[in-house]
Amino acid sequence: MDADSDVALDILITNVVCVFKTRCHLNLRKIALEGANVIYKRDVGKVLMKLRKPRITATIWSSGKVICTGATSEEEAKFGARRLARSLQKLGFQVIFTDFKVVNVLAVCNMPFEIRLPEFTKNNRPHASYEPELHPAVCYRIKTLRATLQIFSTGSITVTGPNVKAVASAVEQIYPFVFESRK
Repeated sequence: MDADSDVALDILITNVVCVFKTRCHLNLRKIALEGANVIYKRDVGKVLMKLRKPRITATIWSSGKVICTGATSEEEAKFGARRLARSLQKLGFQVIFTDFKVVNVLAVCNMPFEIRLPEFTKNNRPHASYEPELHPAVCYRIKTLRATLQIFSTGSITVTGPNVKAVASAVEQIYPFVFESRK
């Protein structure tokens, strides 16, 4: 087994966060009274709306900005955001679905081996930081991809990046480095 051989790693996307604008002012009180699956947080000035399919939670502000969390793919995030915009239209708002953007993707990947974290950190010093007193994982940042990886000694890696493509290439990039430090 060497680092160059093709190893199929399953990358499980656990959360996709996206943002869109409605291009109209939203009356939060009306959404809270007439909408379904709604929590009105008046002290913060936002409404939380939940969809069952796809399972998404949206944070809605009166300015018309909406943040959707909980999707498991970029396509599901867009579909859920469009469903949310449609439900706001049905409440009587002049919603125009614009400026949709995936802003964050969280994924988990398990390596087929355990990792020696102190050795990994020493070999990758400028990018990796390991503070075992504070957190059990190595924090590894890839600035070019804008991705952050949390690498645990069990071989589990949590990846945060701006999109699914960046997350996948971050895992591909880190594999040879963690392979060198395997137990």
